[in-house]
Amino acid sequence: MSDDEMDGLCVRECERCPELVESRSQIVNGVGPDDADLVFLGEAPGANEDEQGEPFVGRSGSVLDDALRDVGLARSDVRITNCVRCRPPENRDPTKTELGNCRGYLERELELLDPDLVVTLGKVPSEHLLDRSVAVTKEAGDVVDVRLGERLQRVLICVHPAATLYDRSQRDTFSDTIARAADLSGLADSADGQSSLGDF
Repeated sequence: MSDDEMDGLCVRECERCPELVESRSQIVNGVGPDDADLVFLGEAPGANEDEQGEPFVGRSGSVLDDALRDVGLARSDVRITNCVRCRPPENRDPTKTELGNCRGYLERELELLDPDLVVTLGKVPSEHLLDRSVAVTKEAGDVVDVRLGERLQRVLICVHPAATLYDRSQRDTFSDTIARAADLSGLADSADGQSSLGDF
């Protein structure tokens, strides 16, 4: 990865995947604090994300925002990013080659952030980080240590927020996993403190 491709946590320019360069309107970088303790990782931008330049801003984003709010957190308290930063055509899953082409950017972002916990939202990011097949609905809530470059990263497997829109039985699984993420990252305590201060 060359210095002119990344500026801190953000990818400025990249043409490694011709099909994605053709389908994107912009590179969609992660959003949130540059010292975030908690990072949410999706697979790739969709149409809304490509248009607005921010991950998880459509219906799935609303589900995530609501779940964060339920545990006393705001979107601005966490970092939200994707495995692939450009929208695949027709919102298809990114290919292994595309995931591989973007892997260095993701590892660099996580290295600079050094978060306490990364939450993988769905099958694609879970399998990408864990480098194995993942039964997400069965493994949701499991914590795994993953080696990324020279460091070990704690990863929490989670169902994708969209799963709760199509399968009501996944709502509790999703909410419980987000609550566990807040607890494991230590943000649950700070959120409790903020909410109690807000009562006065």
